[in-house]
Amino acid sequence: MRVFNRKNGNMDNRPIGIFDSGVGGLTVVKQMLRKLPYEEIVYLGDTARVPYGTKSPETIKRFAVENAEFLMRFKVKLIVVACNTASSTSLDILREKFDIPIVGVIKPGAEKAVTVTRNNKIGIIGTHTTVKSRAYEREIKRINKNIKVLSQACPIFVPLVEEGWVNEDVTYDIAKKYLKPLVSKRVDTLVLGCTHYPLLKQVISRVTGKNVKIIDSANSVTEEVYNILMALGGLSEKRKPKHKFFATDAVEHFVRIGEKFLGSKITNAKRVTYV
Repeated sequence: MRVFNRKNGNMDNRPIGIFDSGVGGLTVVKQMLRKLPYEEIVYLGDTARVPYGTKSPETIKRFAVENAEFLMRFKVKLIVVACNTASSTSLDILREKFDIPIVGVIKPGAEKAVTVTRNNKIGIIGTHTTVKSRAYEREIKRINKNIKVLSQACPIFVPLVEEGWVNEDVTYDIAKKYLKPLVSKRVDTLVLGCTHYPLLKQVISRVTGKNVKIIDSANSVTEEVYNILMALGGLSEKRKPKHKFFATDAVEHFVRIGEKFLGSKITNAKRVTYV
């Protein structure tokens, strides 16, 4: 990996690239804007091909490389793979192909869960591909092999969020059915293994109860990005960064739902036509 610093790459004032399969990665952007206010963000939501969780690892890797290649057009200094499914399958190939730091969401989320659990029973919810990859389980076991990890695929959560159905009765019923096995096993910590899921946090918490700690990796990812940029001398000094938002399809829908994730207006979003 190339080593950047303020002298040899002007890394500090280059943007951060973030991609996700849809709008879910905007939960990461929200934390970035809050904790790294001078950083310029280029965000890509691959809305034409969402969800990733039902696709093969080979297909997801191809999508991830294409998304990263698009972000590299903006001379980004670091890429955050905000999609858990892509993080579980594609980090190695991205790190081989691109010589900038690549940050996934699984490692930071797993580390946070290990520090929070009290009874050493951690639940993971995510797409079929993320759960099948056992990426969270491996990372958690690497830190503490005595922790019991229970995983549950929740494939319908992503389309529910994409439709904006975050407080519907049907959403609660589906969450109750998905989470029942984890609740019955008395997990005390639940990792939201998909960046779409934080918008369902209220519904999920109703099902699990207040004693279960819910881990959203967006905070942990932001801390890791900060630490990497600090070490490389790459923190931005811009006072008024101009963020850019792109979607591969249905830009109006992306903006409408995305603003709920971001908690603020999205202006000048554009469609990308490389897919």
